[in-house]
Order: sequence, then C-alpha cells, then structure tokens
Amino acid sequence: MKSATKTCGILTSGGDAPGLNAAIRAVARTAMDVHGITVVGFEHGYRGLIENRSRVLKPTEFSGILARGGTILGTSREKPFKDKNWCDETDAPCAVRSIKENYRNLGLDGLVILGGNGSNTTAAMLAEEGLNIISLPKTIDNDIAETDMTFGFHTALSVATEAIDRLHSTASSHNRIMVIEVMGHKAGWLALYSGVAGGGDVILLPEIPYDLQSISRHLDQRCRDGKTFSIVVVAEGARSVEEAAMDKKKFKKAREKMSGSIGYRVAEEIQTATGLDSRVTVLGYLQRGGTPVAFDRILATQFGTAAANMLAAGDFGKMVALRDGNIVGVPLDKVAGRVKAVPLDHEMFKAARDVGTCLGD
Repeated sequence: MKSATKTCGILTSGGDAPGLNAAIRAVARTAMDVHGITVVGFEHGYRGLIENRSRVLKPTEFSGILARGGTILGTSREKPFKDKNWCDETDAPCAVRSIKENYRNLGLDGLVILGGNGSNTTAAMLAEEGLNIISLPKTIDNDIAETDMTFGFHTALSVATEAIDRLHSTASSHNRIMVIEVMGHKAGWLALYSGVAGGGDVILLPEIPYDLQSISRHLDQRCRDGKTFSIVVVAEGARSVEEAAMDKKKFKKAREKMSGSIGYRVAEEIQTATGLDSRVTVLGYLQRGGTPVAFDRILATQFGTAAANMLAAGDFGKMVALRDGNIVGVPLDKVAGRVKAVPLDHEMFKAARDVGTCLGD
C-alpha cells in the first residue's frame, strides 16, 4: 500500500527517559524499511524544530542504540507556545511560526514527537495549527492520560527499588529512619510501586495528603514491636493535610519558604515528632539514567513501530498508547493538559495497606 507520508520529522522533548533511543530506532527503521519514508531528526527537541537544527537520519545511526540510555537526538524543555524569546514581537509566539515554516520548507508530511505531559500538550496544539502529528508517551512518572503505561517508568521503578533495597542495610545497621525521595511531582506511581516493591514502611504520595501524627503513630508502633528501623518513601509532590487545604498561591509560597526538598522536610518532621534519628536520600536524576530494562525496550519498540505505521496510513492527530494490552492511537486532545494520578481505588493502594504500609492518612 502506498504510504501517505513521504518525509517525516522526529524529535524527543522534555526530560530524558530510558527507552527513547529504542523508540527512535523503531520509528525510523519501520518508516524507512517498511514504508520507504525519509526521516528527518530534529536536535534538542522543540528548540531544534524552531531553529531548524535537523538532519536526514541514516540507518547506521540506529545500530546499537536499542539498549542505550538518553537520546541520540538530544532534548530540551522548550515551550513554543509560551516562550517569547525567539523574536521581538509581542502579539504572537513567533516560535510557532518558525516551526510551521520549517515544517513546510523541509517538505514534512508528518512529525513524530516523543515526550511527556507538557510535550504532548504542545503536540496537540501544533496539531490544531495544522501539522500532522503523532506522539509517543514517554515519562518515568507514568502520569500521561489515556495510556496504561509509559516507557521509562519500569526502568526508573527498577532503579528506585534497588535504592530502597540498599537503604535497608544502612537503616537496620544504624537503627534509623531512612527517607528516600523519588520523582513524581503530580502523581505517585513511582513512589507507590517502588515503595511496595522495596518494602517501604511509609509511602507518601501527592494523591493522599499526609498527616504527621498518623505517620508518627505508625513509626512508634513499629518501635514498640521491636522493629528498630523504618523506610519512608516520599514522592517529590507529596503534601501534608494542611497544604492540601491551601489554594495554589498560598501553597506555592509555602513551598518557596521550604528549605530543601520535601524529603528533607519529612525527615525533619519525623525526627522532631518521634525523636527517631532520620536521614534522607534524594535519588534525583539517577532515576532517569542508564540502560532501559527489557520492558521499556519492548514497549518503546511497540510504540515506535505503531507510530511509523500510522504515518504510512495518514492516521494523524493521535498519541500511541497501551490500552488493555493493545497498542492503539488516542486523540491528542484527550491527552493534552491532563495528568493521570493514581486512582484512590487502585488495587495497589489496597495491597500496600494489606501488608501494613502506612500511606500517611
């Protein structure tokens, strides 16, 4: 069947995540080898699309990248519809105009965007501007709407779980409370799953505002039961009951006054309330790096091949997603501007509670 796309662009946007290179490889190889599509790679995300930093990708560039972390195209956090720094005009974001001009001048029939929440929101807006867009859901937070799983999540989960495992020995040796902070600004998938996998005694998430007294009672009870150490897993977006009652402006001001990240505050709160010696480990960018695990390589490959086949079919304006075990395309306007939080009736919450984990409530 004749391909609806002759030339396509591809870029990676936002924070890097394990599996990006596997997805690039899958898109490009399928597009080139199966459909005869020329693939143009943009360097450093939307910035490269704005500045036309592009090159025609060659088959040799995909050799050996399946298991490599990061992205061979580079990435950035540019927001074309918000950034006013690309020209002197104030009436319209000329970054978007540059994107449209470069898209036309390069003769692109479609554009594949690999990114997280913000990148997919931008993708939807570019689709509204008339560009033929297909996106892939990439984030270690697993918080993109309309897909059961994002690639990058399982590798970060493996890293976080191993870190928790390693902290157990230090916590038990020194009879301490070990607080480990993991990523998850608006959704606690990573903290919940790694906390359960690593045997966390307390798991704090954005979805469930925490009560310090509840945490203190749980840790004190562990001490009375002869358990001399505890592991507390905290998502970076965790918030207290008091903070949950604040409006956005007041909450932002409260966080600006906070010294250090949430992990340090929780450790200090616990030590003050219980008298138990508390220490903090913030995983930070370690969660993003390294070789993708097999699951992420497979999922990224499935997403990438599906995207290339959608290019050939002219099936644009969609994000490739995993739904009930199937790879499908979902409209970008259903994804844009949404965050997939952990549902409060999710079975993992019940599993955590059943094994005696305190969720802070």
